[in-house]
Amino acid sequence: MPDPRRAAVLGHPVAHSLSPVLHRAAYAELGLTHWTYERHDVTEDRFTAFLTGLDPSWAGLSVTMPLKQVALRSVDHIEPLAEVVGAVNTVLFPGGGVRVGTNTDVYGIVTALTEVAPTQWQPRTGVILGGGATASAALAALGQLGITSPAVVVRSPGRAGAVVRAAARMGVSPSLLTWGTPRADEALLRADAVVSTAPRGAADSLVPLIVEADLHPGQVLLDVVYEGWPTAMGRAWAARGAPVAGGHLMLLHQGVEQVRLMTGRSAPTEVMRVALERALAERS
Repeated sequence: MPDPRRAAVLGHPVAHSLSPVLHRAAYAELGLTHWTYERHDVTEDRFTAFLTGLDPSWAGLSVTMPLKQVALRSVDHIEPLAEVVGAVNTVLFPGGGVRVGTNTDVYGIVTALTEVAPTQWQPRTGVILGGGATASAALAALGQLGITSPAVVVRSPGRAGAVVRAAARMGVSPSLLTWGTPRADEALLRADAVVSTAPRGAADSLVPLIVEADLHPGQVLLDVVYEGWPTAMGRAWAARGAPVAGGHLMLLHQGVEQVRLMTGRSAPTEVMRVALERALAERS
């Protein structure tokens, strides 16, 4: 029998996290019966102590809010993508007590968008709604898709420091626009790729604008909300004939990449998808 291997999701609060559903489904399909995946409610001030107390059986951690920035300061090595984004959502333990911080949110965003986009989709313009940690990951994701000058739409430009600093590290040049202004509305309706990082219900004010819009199938929306899907914005976007990815797809694909990094095995994406969809249906 192989030695036990452990992984977990950390956050505060964390009881709502569906990461255990994804990882446990993957372990079962891969025959990794010696692997376990747990939830741990950990606050920012306890994060470093939690890391220090882990034994060699640990393979990795999924890190959710509000720990993505403190994780950046608590690991021994930071992968370049996590460094430019300014957030760690995955901690790996390759051996020798070394702690490596990386970011799979970017992979999750890119894959979610391309999954629902038309074949040979080549976006040129993009909009990010919101200015927090997920917006910084979205900035990197759009950059990977070839969009280097997206618009970042925020309610208060004075609170967009994190995404502005991330843009500087990435060498991209976003336009900072204020939510609800004509320039922001125009950018949204013309964008090839839109990533809404706004909390549930926060983007509802955009629905009247969208229902009157002339969208086309090359305009793809990812709304990172996955509880209570579809959102009002998602329904309005799809009703105009344009593709929509729910936040569950981002969650799925970032989890797929985490499983690959932690186990060294190709993750069973479709098995994980079915498990996630079942869990979401049970919640709703």
